[in-house]
This record gives sequence, structure tokens and C-alpha cells, in this order.
Amino acid sequence: MNLFDVYPLFNIEIVKGKGCRVWDSAGNEYLDLYGGHAVISVGHSHPDYVAAVTGQIRELGFYSNSVTNSLQKQLAGKLGRVSGYDDYALFLINTGAEANENALKLASFHNGKRRVVSFRNSFHGRTSASVRVTDNPAIVAPVNEGMPVTFLPLGDLSLVENELSKGDVSSLIIEGIQGVGGIQLPSDEFLQSLARLCSRYEVCLILDEVQSGYGRSGKFFAHHYAGIRPDLITVGKGIANGFPMAALLISPMFKPVHGMLGTTFGGNHLACAAALSVLDILEKEQLIANANEVGNYLMEELATLPGVREIRGRGLMIGIELDEPVKEIRRRLLFEQRVFTGVAGAHTIRLLPPLCFSRAEAGEALARFRRVMG
Repeated sequence: MNLFDVYPLFNIEIVKGKGCRVWDSAGNEYLDLYGGHAVISVGHSHPDYVAAVTGQIRELGFYSNSVTNSLQKQLAGKLGRVSGYDDYALFLINTGAEANENALKLASFHNGKRRVVSFRNSFHGRTSASVRVTDNPAIVAPVNEGMPVTFLPLGDLSLVENELSKGDVSSLIIEGIQGVGGIQLPSDEFLQSLARLCSRYEVCLILDEVQSGYGRSGKFFAHHYAGIRPDLITVGKGIANGFPMAALLISPMFKPVHGMLGTTFGGNHLACAAALSVLDILEKEQLIANANEVGNYLMEELATLPGVREIRGRGLMIGIELDEPVKEIRRRLLFEQRVFTGVAGAHTIRLLPPLCFSRAEAGEALARFRRVMG
């Protein structure tokens, strides 16, 4: 049997990681400015994380959600305190797409409506409902097309109100910062107005913080800059530093009914141990403050590079828009300078390093960028 050909692959096999660096099977060292799609939050192979995961697997890796799991309760308590959502409920699942899937479903259960409003250039996942609210028709199969969705330009409040006022919209879903869409930031004022409109028209506001959450923006959630409290918040990526996990934070206005939601693997013992360790490390090492400080420095310096049209982002979620296509520059960064980066469209390089990324490592990264970009 062969692997199904899903992604175009670089001919590099990563076999080891430490902090913000990784090594390939040939022994080459790379500076990791991508963190495996923003997944590595507290650094590769952090000793506290390794100890937490290995300690748990020695005792119990998994058991059914039909029995009490005190680790889930510990995680809910700690996440509520750190994020500022003590009064919300927590539903634990496995992937960001699954988190968005359940948020859309819960919203529709709550108000009995079907239509969803999403935004141009959005990305919310590849499962049935989450891919339908993703603005990329190429990855939406005919079987996914049944749910009515309206895509609107990011920032156009009048068009949003026009759609919500029709009375058939169940939920509005928006990323804290658009990732795949090019590191596009909804303004704080836009998010504040969305919250007011959703409340006025009884529409559930879903904040997709799968990529922009968990401290990446320099605050725990990117929507914290706007000072709003969404009805549903989805998280994933950095929640467990590489262990497959995600979560849905649920406003008290939603009343649970047995059978409404469910999961086999979500919130298993090993995942909870990993997630608890991440929150401990974020606090102990003040990584959210670090993301803010180092991110600001990095963006200021990146803006001075030749060929840079615009720098967008917050914290360590950064988009570098160039005058020319990024493909060749990204290739040279990887193979000549040993720097992992991502892309978000033809002209934008995407940076999502671990939140422990230091000012010294930022300086090293900038030197490597200058060697390629002049």
C-alpha cells in the first residue's frame, strides 16, 4: 500500500526538535519559524512537556468518556482562569476542524436556524460543515454543499447587517486573525460591531481561534484585543504542543442535552496531560508576553527588508507580503539558509514560530532573511 498523495512534499525528513530548532535525517539543523502550522506553542521537546506526557502514558493513556476523568476537570478549570472564560463550559475534541464543526452544530441546535455567514478568504477546516464555511470552492465536495452559507468581504459591516437582519442566520464565524487567507486582521471595531449585531439579531458569534489563539497573537485570544465575549470559541493547534487535541469554549447560554455532542478520543488522559503542561509552561515562562515583545521587534525589522510591500500580524503570527511571488524566496530560505517558513497566498510568507522564540533567535532569522532578500 502507498500513501494517498495529499500534499506536495519537500524532500526533507525532520527527526528531532528542540525549542525553536529542528534537525533532519541527514543531521542538518533548521530554525523553525513555522512550528508545524502553529502547532508547536511551547517549543519542541520541552522537558516539562515531555515529563508530563511520559508520566501520564506510564499510568494510563486512554479510557472511555463514559467514566469520570479528573484531568478534564483540571484542564477546564485552568483554561477558564488563564483565558478569562471561567463561566464557560468546555468540550474537548481532536482537531480544529472538529471544533468548528461542533460549534456550527451547537449554534443550530440552539436557535433552530440553518444559514451561516462567513468571510472571504476564510479557512475553518476540511470536514463537512467546516469546509463548507471555508472560502475555497476547490476543496468543497458536492456532498458538502447542502448547508446554506453566505461569504462576505472582511470589514463590510453594512453587508453583514443586511444578511443578519433577514432572520435565518444561525451563526456567524470569523477567525481571530485569518491565517491561510494571508494574515488578515479584522479590526477591533469590526469585531465589536459584529458582537453587537449578532446579539441584536439572535445570531451565534463563533470566534475561530484555532490558529490565532493560545497566546500566538500576544494575548491569549486574538479577539481579546477587541474586548468582546463570543458565544462560541474554537481552539486547536497549540493547545497540546503537537498532541492531536482541540476544544470548544461554550457560553452559559447553551444548555447541554445528552447526545447533542459526543467524541471517542476527545479529552483522553494523554491529551489532557499534554494540554495542562502547555498552560503551565505558558504561565511559568511568560510566553504570551514574549510573543508580543519578540513579534513586535520582528515585524519592525522585517518591514525594512528590500521587496517587502507590507507586514501584517500580531505577536508571533506574521505575514510578510512581498512585491514578487514568494516561492523562490521560500525555497532559498529553506535549502540555503535552513529556515522553515509557511505561505499564505502567492505573495505572502507566513511566520508562526514557537512562542518561546527569543529576540536572539529573531536576530538570527533576520540575518538569514537578509542573505536571501538583500
